[in-house]
Amino acid sequence: MTPRSEGLGGVELVNVTKRFVTPTGAAMTAIRDINLTVEPGQFCAIVGPTGCGKSTTLTLAAGLEMPSAGTVKVSGKLVDGITKGASFVFQTDALLPWKPVVDNVALGPLFKGVAKKESLAKAMDWLQTVGLSGFEHHYPHQLSGGMRKRVSLAAALINNPSILLMDEPFSALDVQTRAIMANELLTLWDRQRPSVIFVTHDLEEAIGLADKVVVITAGPGTVKAVFDIDLPRPRGAVQDIRFDKRFLELYQQIWGALREEVEQTYSRSAIAAKAIGGRG
Repeated sequence: MTPRSEGLGGVELVNVTKRFVTPTGAAMTAIRDINLTVEPGQFCAIVGPTGCGKSTTLTLAAGLEMPSAGTVKVSGKLVDGITKGASFVFQTDALLPWKPVVDNVALGPLFKGVAKKESLAKAMDWLQTVGLSGFEHHYPHQLSGGMRKRVSLAAALINNPSILLMDEPFSALDVQTRAIMANELLTLWDRQRPSVIFVTHDLEEAIGLADKVVVITAGPGTVKAVFDIDLPRPRGAVQDIRFDKRFLELYQQIWGALREEVEQTYSRSAIAAKAIGGRG
């Protein structure tokens, strides 16, 4: 497990706009004129209010969606289909419930044509790496939420991805488990150093993990501000560094940019709810 070679895994969105058609047939703009650069090996966290298009940036980088305008590049190449070398960790578990966890983790190599015996051996190694030795033949429903997230991380990292896309992966976990998983993620990321785009609503989580934090405006989302996180690495436990003086300064600066967007979103929701109530 070696760090990324120079230039591999960088992500660049230039003047990107994405529109969708709603079930009623109306056009909706999710993001507008987004400009975002993630350097090779950089950990980038994206924060913003609900519905601002944060997750849309992930699907565009993965090649699961194409932009309505603008360009998306990964490793310097235009994204025009599913992005090679990208792994996706979703908010909800994306594990096959009828397969034991070792088979779930081995799916990536198998899909790439690696022999079954070798794929299973690699999966066993990765399950040991994420602290799940002895649980290889358990099924997902037999594991705790934190353990299933470890399986998801192993399944994402087994292919040595150049890009790791994470959509609020720890949001369903309790506070203690979430802190443990954040620390685990940093340890695993440091082994391979893929480029990471990490979407979260948790500002403390974003600052504790990332090299830079990008604030997205209320929808249609665009980049409002970018903050370099100059906390030294290795950072130690995420739950401890949040008491660091520089951490608190960064939190106040980023929350200052984010608060207005959150308040605007809540205001829109209240107006919409009132309008619906009035029609009732």
